[in-house]
Amino acid sequence: MSWPKILLGALALATLIGFIVFPTYPTYDSLYSLIWGREILHGHTPSFVTYRGPTEHPLAIAFGALLSPLGTGADRVMVGATLASFVALVAGLYRLAAASFTPLVGIVAGALLCTRFDFPFLAARGYIDIPYLAFVIWAAALESERPRRGGPVLVLLTLAALMRPEAWLLLGLYWLWFVWPRTVTWGTRVRTALLCAVGPVIWMAVDAAVTGDPLYSLHSTNTLAEELGRAKGLSAVPHATWAFLTSLDKLPVLLAALAGLALALYLVPLRLGMPLVLLVLGLGTFGLVGIAGLSIIDRYLLVPSLIVMVFAAFLLAGWTVLEPGLLVRRVWMVGAGVVVVAGLAYTGHRLNLSHFRLELQFRGAYRTALRHVLADPKVRAGLRCGPISAPNHKLIPDVRWVADLPESKVVARSDPKQANRTRYGIALYVSGRYAMFRQAFTSPDDAPLTEVPLRGFDRIATSRYYGAYLRCPGRTS
Repeated sequence: MSWPKILLGALALATLIGFIVFPTYPTYDSLYSLIWGREILHGHTPSFVTYRGPTEHPLAIAFGALLSPLGTGADRVMVGATLASFVALVAGLYRLAAASFTPLVGIVAGALLCTRFDFPFLAARGYIDIPYLAFVIWAAALESERPRRGGPVLVLLTLAALMRPEAWLLLGLYWLWFVWPRTVTWGTRVRTALLCAVGPVIWMAVDAAVTGDPLYSLHSTNTLAEELGRAKGLSAVPHATWAFLTSLDKLPVLLAALAGLALALYLVPLRLGMPLVLLVLGLGTFGLVGIAGLSIIDRYLLVPSLIVMVFAAFLLAGWTVLEPGLLVRRVWMVGAGVVVVAGLAYTGHRLNLSHFRLELQFRGAYRTALRHVLADPKVRAGLRCGPISAPNHKLIPDVRWVADLPESKVVARSDPKQANRTRYGIALYVSGRYAMFRQAFTSPDDAPLTEVPLRGFDRIATSRYYGAYLRCPGRTS
């Protein structure tokens, strides 16, 4: 068995162990995909129009509907599927780097991805970005291995286009590249064009069917970005690009990538094709995000950050593109070894694994605490007095998913439109500093008073991180 297969098997085993040892749950966006999928399966219109709701992603909702028969355990299955997607992403990045350069460059690129902890941490929280990246990187790898491959690449990019609209640009440009030769028949051009249209057509059709606005996802995303202060405009893109790539890849890797790109341009410019295309398109898409007024966040730079790892890997293992026996190859190999040792020392000095362990433990502990307080008979009985109110939007999908409640039964105290409804019912409060800054004070406009129990509310249930208070209509303060 080859080393890449052995290492991939070890990664899969370690991922499975991590899934069992640290029982984490999906994040905000993914939980809404499960909720919307459950609503569709039950014959209800999905609640897209909700307080600070995330952008809908058609493929994620379809997956949520597929998992719904599993009950509340579907959330753990979604996390497991995302972790499996991370393993697939590592394999895809290896294939891309190996096809573009050499297998050792691919191994190093995969190792860099595994040690950029933001990525496995995204997978542990069920972010849809990980399967999206796996689709894109595998499409690039297959195309790099056999240019104008067509079918498999178009299918993978179409799946990606049902998860993130940035893939629409990738899909359109790939279609132009694929059908450009005169030998491609018009029948093939039409069929592949129809396939490319699947993503945006389904996306807009779902938006139109649910909200009446085929561009609802774009409009709601713009509105939410402005409300949360994430819409910075084009002027913020240059600084944000450097800052986010530094955060995702870490400065030594980013600097190594710049040197690796320069070396690759000098030594093997014809092999740069797909990695360089993805880097340029990824950076260009991030600029378009700024122009469109969408959120300027690091998740829109995930594709370029992966390519940064490929070029950093070339600096460390690119000597394998040279003929054996050359002096420059031996010097490069020794120099790369020194860089690796220095990098390990740098990482070992700065790395704090306790932070990740605490965060992963919290992801499991908070859900257990929430499930405990919501299952209390007094809380269940108190639902007749009014909705459950949470400090802000952050806990709403967790409460709805765990308690299996409709949109009307869970509201945010930070939502001014719900001021009258939060005067009665169950008021849920977050306790503990660690939990409060992750679930109660997450936005610049989160007021401290949303965490202060109102007059007339009596405490009826508590757990490690939450307290539930009740007030029924007709009671005097």
